[in-house]
Amino acid sequence: MQIPQEPRRPAEINIVPLIDIIFCILVFFVVASLVLTRSEGLDVTLPKASTAQPKIQPAVNVSVTDDNEIAVNREVVSLEALVPTIEGILEAQPEEDANRLIVLNADLALTHGNVVQVMNELRKVEDVRLAIAARRDSEN
Repeated sequence: MQIPQEPRRPAEINIVPLIDIIFCILVFFVVASLVLTRSEGLDVTLPKASTAQPKIQPAVNVSVTDDNEIAVNREVVSLEALVPTIEGILEAQPEEDANRLIVLNADLALTHGNVVQVMNELRKVEDVRLAIAARRDSEN
């Protein structure tokens, strides 16, 4: 007696598990990239400016809140300790680094004199660029 042979089915690859794995990897990288972005400034209300440029990653963020509290990369410091703290942060970076930028996040409610006082201290740090943060007119 001869056993009938089953017709051979062509080999196929089931891609559903592959899609699941790729989706999990994609979600992992999206979440990891959100965690790795630095937001070093305090929560301040920035003034609006129509000529504001897109944000670049600075070496140091200096934030001044509406109650005149000064923070360097979210660490609260006094006005007298501002320059030594920034110089300590910049010493860890290479001297030829083009990203030696200090961004001043000054609250909208601050007076002009308070902002100038902090800027005066920041100008004492050598070989850095100073920028003032602002929101674009279209941002809320």
